[in-house]
Amino acid sequence: MAGLFLALGASAGFVYADATSTATTTDATATSTVSAPTASTSTAVVTAEITVLNQQIADSKDKIAQLETTIVGYNKTIADKQTQAVSLKNQLSILDSRIAQVQADVDLTQAKLAETQLEINELKLSITNKQNSIDRQKQILNTMIQQINGNDQKNYIEIALTYNTFADFYAEMKDTESVYSDIGQSVRQLRLAREDLDNRKIEAEQKQQSYKDLQQELLGKKDALNAQVNVKQTLLNETKLSEQKYQTLLSSLKNQYQVIQTEEQTFEAQVRKKLEEQDKIQRTGSVLMSWPVPSHIINATFHDPNYPYRQVMEHSGIDIHAAQGTPVKAAAPGYVARAKHCATAACYSYIIIIHTGNISSLYGHLSGISVQEDQYVNRGDVIGASGGTPGSVGSGPFVTGPHLHFEVRLNGIPVDPVPYME
Repeated sequence: MAGLFLALGASAGFVYADATSTATTTDATATSTVSAPTASTSTAVVTAEITVLNQQIADSKDKIAQLETTIVGYNKTIADKQTQAVSLKNQLSILDSRIAQVQADVDLTQAKLAETQLEINELKLSITNKQNSIDRQKQILNTMIQQINGNDQKNYIEIALTYNTFADFYAEMKDTESVYSDIGQSVRQLRLAREDLDNRKIEAEQKQQSYKDLQQELLGKKDALNAQVNVKQTLLNETKLSEQKYQTLLSSLKNQYQVIQTEEQTFEAQVRKKLEEQDKIQRTGSVLMSWPVPSHIINATFHDPNYPYRQVMEHSGIDIHAAQGTPVKAAAPGYVARAKHCATAACYSYIIIIHTGNISSLYGHLSGISVQEDQYVNRGDVIGASGGTPGSVGSGPFVTGPHLHFEVRLNGIPVDPVPYME
């Protein structure tokens, strides 16, 4: 019997040590080539795979740091050039720097995606390793408890009679107490291991969501890259590297922008006054808006410093990622003040909706319009289709690629739409 208790004591010691060991974890995700191990996979093999993944994660972090430094350099170059005189040469130089900067930003996001996937893989391996460890500990504890329970069915006098001396019996009892103590420690460590496992599962779920968010972010950055490339190509086509032609183009674009702005403001003011006189729209009240297209990816922000046409105007809204022809929905209930449908690419097609509280919304570069002026629309009603592809109907002169240009105006003045959206 002494041999039995000594063996159990050794087993308890193993359980305690195994329960306190934890696999090193870091963030991870990316297209993994490491398959999730089965319960039969040895701890040593899994630990080795985790070590390899952690090294890959460290290398990925170094690459990300280098790209971030590169982007800072490009941003400084752009800022310096923006302080210089407006010229074709300078504008092309700015566009080249922006293209390089956005490309580096795309590379950065792709590197973060790869790192996140590596982190997810590492977490999956760690979770499997931890689960296997817990299962082994449970088996050992069950065996120990079963053996002790079997011996507990005998009384101490019966056990004592099997020993030659009382000293031997006493020593055996002390071993038994030690085993009970080790079991208690092992149970506590098993509970901690289970809590650690649950935390790692939560972390893995968070990493999966982070991976999805990065994928969406990558789409927006690729749109931004295409926008810069398209604008540079348009500029080259229009100017033929002639400074005189560039200055003429710049002046023409500014005039076109002013005409569009005046038209938008005039229609909005006239229709709002008419609706207020008819008591259809109230001056006071709050407006909460939904996203007008399924995507929530913003390619260009309000007053974006990197907007390709910033030499002509400040960006008065946000550009939302949307493929050509995506259904566009009213962001809030209101009356259609303007529904300008164009038959050519040079003409800018847009819709303005008047809401309560001196708020209005504008939807630009539309390839199709499905509402009429003075029509009341509910939030979520389809009002048209997105556009923006260079050369497509309704895209207008300030196009960078397919997207929806969305504005919110307060008292006729453009404001950042994001705080109004849910």
